Amino acid sequence: MREPPSGTVTFLFTDIEGSTQLLHELFFVAFARAPDAVAAAGAGQRALEAGPIRVRMGIHTGEPLVTDEGYVGIDVHRAARIAAVGHGGQVLVSQSARDLISDELRDLGEHRLKDLTAPEHIYQFGDGEFPPLRSLNQSNLPEQPTPFVGREKELGEVLALLADERIRLLTLTGAGGSGKTRLAVQAAAEAIDAHEHGVWWVPLQAVRDPDLVVPAIGSTIGVAGDLADQIGVRRMLLALDNLEQVLEAAPALGDLLTVCPNLRFLVTSREPLRLSAEREYSVPPFVEQEGVGFFLARARAVRSDFQPDEHVLEICRRLDNLPLALELAAVRVRSLSTAQILERLERRLPLLTGGARDLPERQRTLAATIAWSHELLSAEEQQLFRRLGVFAGGCTLAAAEEVCGADVDGLQSLVEKSLLHFEGERYSMLETIREYALERLDESGEGDETRRRHREFFFALAKEADMSAEGDYGYRPDLVTGDTDNLRAAIDATLAAGDLQRAAEFTILLENFWVTADPFEGARRFETLLSAGELPDRLRARALRCYAGSLFISGDYERSHQANEESLALFRALGDERGEADLLVRIGISTLQLGDPKQARKLLDEALRLFRRAKVTRGEAEAIGGLGYVAQTEGDLQAAMALFEQSAQMAAEVGFTWWRVGMLTNLAECLAELGSLDEAEAHALEQLRLSRELGDRQWMIVGLALAAWIASARGDMARAGRLWGAIEAEEARAPVGQWERERGPYVARVVGDRDLEPFRRQGRGIALTAAVEEALRPLAPGPDPLGGGHGGGGHE
Repeated sequence: MREPPSGTVTFLFTDIEGSTQLLHELFFVAFARAPDAVAAAGAGQRALEAGPIRVRMGIHTGEPLVTDEGYVGIDVHRAARIAAVGHGGQVLVSQSARDLISDELRDLGEHRLKDLTAPEHIYQFGDGEFPPLRSLNQSNLPEQPTPFVGREKELGEVLALLADERIRLLTLTGAGGSGKTRLAVQAAAEAIDAHEHGVWWVPLQAVRDPDLVVPAIGSTIGVAGDLADQIGVRRMLLALDNLEQVLEAAPALGDLLTVCPNLRFLVTSREPLRLSAEREYSVPPFVEQEGVGFFLARARAVRSDFQPDEHVLEICRRLDNLPLALELAAVRVRSLSTAQILERLERRLPLLTGGARDLPERQRTLAATIAWSHELLSAEEQQLFRRLGVFAGGCTLAAAEEVCGADVDGLQSLVEKSLLHFEGERYSMLETIREYALERLDESGEGDETRRRHREFFFALAKEADMSAEGDYGYRPDLVTGDTDNLRAAIDATLAAGDLQRAAEFTILLENFWVTADPFEGARRFETLLSAGELPDRLRARALRCYAGSLFISGDYERSHQANEESLALFRALGDERGEADLLVRIGISTLQLGDPKQARKLLDEALRLFRRAKVTRGEAEAIGGLGYVAQTEGDLQAAMALFEQSAQMAAEVGFTWWRVGMLTNLAECLAELGSLDEAEAHALEQLRLSRELGDRQWMIVGLALAAWIASARGDMARAGRLWGAIEAEEARAPVGQWERERGPYVARVVGDRDLEPFRRQGRGIALTAAVEEALRPLAPGPDPLGGGHGGGGHE
């Protein structure tokens, strides 16, 4: 019998379109050479062309393990997942296989696959035209560090329930650590094809107020205002994780189901929601062999030579085959034999499972396992463990040192014991473990002081970042990225403690973060602050300015204008000329948007006079750019370009990147209007690069629209259509705000009466960030057309 290829192997996976076969029933061939796999795929598709069967194929190269039973490893699964996102007649190739192939392939960009591991760069072999790939690009489902193993029966049952149109609220219940979240994430990924407007993951572990659940959903999908109105008839699946601590929000979810006929919920909770529309699915522990397999995988991750013995099966039984309990026990094989682990479990479990009789047995088992792991810690480790529970969404080393008195050795010890997770320079806890840590923190008497230190640390972080107008709109993603949950929690805790002024100052310090990252959330937060009680005039003036800025970027020009007018009156009463000048720029631009260029020019001229007197370069750049807007609106493009270029240069000098992006946008528009397409493209690509650095969703959409406009003007309908389709997909995902009020001229110039539909269809399968990469890919990064560095950010 011929030996199968080993070492570097290329898999060709085939799947009949529309088939519901499971992975082990699919057909695949292993090749020693990637070109041979591509040649076989091409020959196979040609042979099938005339027949009724449509076959999709995926090609992937890896280094699988060869056993007596065949190939083992994630590469086999990866090849199957690549085939699954394609269409009948399509051949898809992974990056690893592409690197070994000389054939010309079509670049389809990066796509997330349903195994939820890192994105895969996918190419197409052949010239056929197909709909967008069935990938997870229109979703925010979290990446998973390990493949989904076991649970095939449960996954199939959950998917069958999700496929039943009569079931619109499915709740996965079970003890903490039973694997509800991992099962829900995988089921949501598998169900994405049935939900035209996406599947969205809403983590609720940091939410404690039931009234914040609906806003959390809105923030996740980018919706402002009435959530039911915005969702409407969209066919969408919302996956809500960890709802048990805010069960009082259940009626609000029921109301959404009543109003939104195509909305569905997949919920994880330790107890059911008790709504009439609910179908409960109780997540069981692993079956015996799955539990053993899971224990072995985790044990070998910390000790590669680990071999199972007769104690492993008993350990799994003693732990009820609960995934989290198995993981906590498995990491102990580094220092304990399986016999020693079993002995300690037999001593500890009866103590805890014998008490707390109001808890389900499985939950008592898990609590006992966490408690056992905790008791094995030294006193210093126990103190660090309970203090770390104060962080929402994890923390950096600096935060752990400052708030908890941590050191690297102590943190590493907790990581090695699976009580703490370390990835990308951040430490985090599973929510079940964090809850246990918080219980121990409150019992210790250290809770109030640790929470105070948490609030103080993140207030100091916000002060260091200072993204407010008073800080010249600095933008420091290096400081705040990753800690947004902690910042939100610290602001909420400050407000809950009754310190309204401190909460307002805290929120204002993040002024440009709200504008850049989530103007809809920013508007909600400032509205809450302004209605919570009396603020000193200066603080109220600043909060109103921030509120107006978030409203403006959300597209609500009218309410923004009103809030700015109130803020201006307060700054004038305070005799604050700089604050007054800031507001004159804002009101000038909103006045222009509302149709009065003459009054807008008057306001902007006055702002420029005040900024020059105060020698505020950032403010001068804004006022000059605003006057450029007026000239552009009045049709004087040459005058407008001179003002935009001057404003952009000044913004570059002071690191005001957010404003500079706007000036690059306007320059590109004017140049495209005048037919200077090469110059327009240089500015448009720089706009996109900077927008990507800022992570500003709205500016990235505008940059794509510019690139599509230029491509359309050149007659490149394929590029124009794909980029416009990606914009349409992002618009369908969630409201964009200001862009939606200003997109009209772009529609006329990109689409007009041209037939771009085939290319737009392709583009609708591309995620926003992938579309930006595609727009930038054709040209190597060029010099900045206006010079300057990529400094902080700002805000209109």
